Formats: sequence, structure tokens, C-alpha cells
Amino acid sequence: MSAPLGVVVAVRGDAEVRVVAEVDAHPRLTVVRRCADLAEAVAVVRAGLGTVVVLSEQPHLDADAVAAMRQAGAGIVGVGAAPRLEALGIAVADGELAEAVLAAVDTPAPEFLPPPTPGDGVVVAVWGTGGAPGRTTVAVNLAAEAALAGERVLLVDLDTYGASISSMLGLADEAPGIASVARAAARGEDPGSLLERHALEVEPRLRVVTGLTRAARWPEVTAPALERLWPALRAVADVVVLDVAAAAEAGAGPATMGPRRDDATLAGLAEADAVIAVGGAEPHQLVRLVHLLLDREGPTPVVAVNRIRASVAGARPEDAIAAALGRHAGVSEVWPLPWDPRACDAAARDGRTLAEAAPRSPLRRAIASMGAAVVTDARASRGAPATVTD
Repeated sequence: MSAPLGVVVAVRGDAEVRVVAEVDAHPRLTVVRRCADLAEAVAVVRAGLGTVVVLSEQPHLDADAVAAMRQAGAGIVGVGAAPRLEALGIAVADGELAEAVLAAVDTPAPEFLPPPTPGDGVVVAVWGTGGAPGRTTVAVNLAAEAALAGERVLLVDLDTYGASISSMLGLADEAPGIASVARAAARGEDPGSLLERHALEVEPRLRVVTGLTRAARWPEVTAPALERLWPALRAVADVVVLDVAAAAEAGAGPATMGPRRDDATLAGLAEADAVIAVGGAEPHQLVRLVHLLLDREGPTPVVAVNRIRASVAGARPEDAIAAALGRHAGVSEVWPLPWDPRACDAAARDGRTLAEAAPRSPLRRAIASMGAAVVTDARASRGAPATVTD
């Protein structure tokens, strides 16, 4: 006869005694730990001491805790009247508890319930090198140009190192943003409703989910919470533009080690239908861009080189930079974004987009052209229907 399956119990109140007695009474089950709180239960299953966790509603129970237990290989069974357990994808035992525990061993964990309804929106991630090559400038103005073209656009600040969309657009830093949305989504709240409440309309058809008010809050923006948000983002907008942090290490360690600061960037890059890699035209920035492209796994991103000018790249800077990137990184196409400090300064001074501050700006025209092509290609590759503009 095989050894009994170990069960971890994290049930609050008087129901704990009944749950323990019912589990221990079954010949195939044994209680290996009675936990005082959720944190202890997560630690126990991570240590490999239990096969199934039986839990009731708990403080701090969210998608991250559920993901941690499932990643440790544990099944989860809920007890008691707690709709939030079901919202987090936890099957609640409504009959024989022991049978529900045994079923949790053999049945794959369900997804969040009810599942969000995905939309046809495309996701474009604006990424790039470190050293401030202008990622946020590109993301903000790409989003603004898409909105002017008739798309419903949602711009999301996912930079966990230096969120700056709020300051660039003159928005209040204290406005609830991605941290509030992600935290509530992790607790099982409806993502669509969260976005309706927290996305700020800054222009017709352009809404913004602002970034972290303090970089130290990065642990609140977790991969499980973002996984919950992606379908809702696609549902509320035709085009979702993600402003993500600079190059992230995909091999930074297993998810079971807890959240990592680069998780938001990695999740955004994985979800995106198109990735724009932004680098600067200065020689040291081009070296960084080459390394970024060589280290990138998966499809080659759209490459945009910002602040192109003859003073750093020669008499024909666009051709010289394209040739260098083709030779050293195998890039076949480069989108050149011209040096336009007066337009950028005017936009930064007033907290406006280039379309508002400098409508004839060459940089504005270049970003608009690139954005239109990227969105069209992303929509075609995803098989999404074309948007009818007004």
C-alpha cells in the first residue's frame, strides 16, 4: 500500500478541527501540517512537505500566493463560503472533502474563474537599451499617433525602474496606476472594471495606466497579476502600448524564488504581438543595441534608432547606422528617428505630446510612420480584424 498523501491545512476558525478530522479519517490522506497563516502554508509546500493544501479565505490570499503553491506542485482545495476563492481559480469542496482533496491531486489546476473575455486589441511593447535612449518618448508618441489615427489606445507604464509617463504627460504622480490595478487583479477583482476605474483619459481615444509612484513598489506588479490583465487590456483597446524597462535577463532565476524586478518586462515582452527595440545613435548606445539584439531570444524586434544626427554618425547617418546594425546584429531594417531637441523640449516643458507641441516635427512624423506600420503588421500576424477609423 502506498504512503498516504500529505495534506497541508490552512483553515481559519472553528472549521479547522472538522477539516483535520475528516482528512485524517481517510486511509489515503494524512495531515502533515496545520498552518497558522497563509505564509506558513506557502513555505511548507515550497519545502515539498505537502501534496495538497486545504484552505479557507485568508488575509493576503491573491494570485501570487496561488501561483507559488501551484508552482511548488501542490493541489489546492477551498472550504467555506468564499467567492474570492473561486475567482482565484480554487475549487471549493461542496461535498465530501476527502474526495475533493484526492481529485485535486489528479486534476490540473483551473484557471481564474470566470475567465476574462479576450478582445482583438494588439499589444506593442516599447523596449530597448539602458541609458535613456528615449523609450518613453517613443511609447507616448506612438500611442498618441495611433489615437489620432482613430484607434482606441491604452498606454501602460510597466517600467519598474523609472516610470516616467506621468511626468511626461503632466499627470498627477499620486494617481492610482499599474500598482493598484495589478494588486486588485491579484486579489481576484474583475480586470475590466479595474481598467475602467484607473485608466486616465488624456486625449480623445487615448487612455493611460500610470506607473509606479515609487520604484520600490515593483513587487506589487507581478507576473500572475499581469497574466490576469492581458485579456482585459486587449478587450478595452484596439492598441495597447507597453512602456517596459530596459533589457532584462530571462534567466534571472526560477519563479519559485519569488518575484523579480524584471518580471513585468519579461511578461510584457512575452505577451506583445510586436516589440520595438529602441537604441540611441551615439556609438556607445549602438554597441548596447547590438548586444541587446544578439542576446534576444525569439523573433527579431522592430529596431528603432533615436536621435540620429550627422554629428555622431557621419554625413549620411541613417545609412551608416543601418549598415552597422546589419553587419554586427543581422538587422535588415532600421527605423531612423531624427534628432529633434527643440520639439522634444517643447513637449517636455508643457507635458504634451509631439502632435500637440510640435505638429510639424520630423520626429513626430517618423514615429507616426513607424507606429502605423508596426500596428498593421502586428494585427496581420495575429489575425485580428482591421480597425475602422472615424
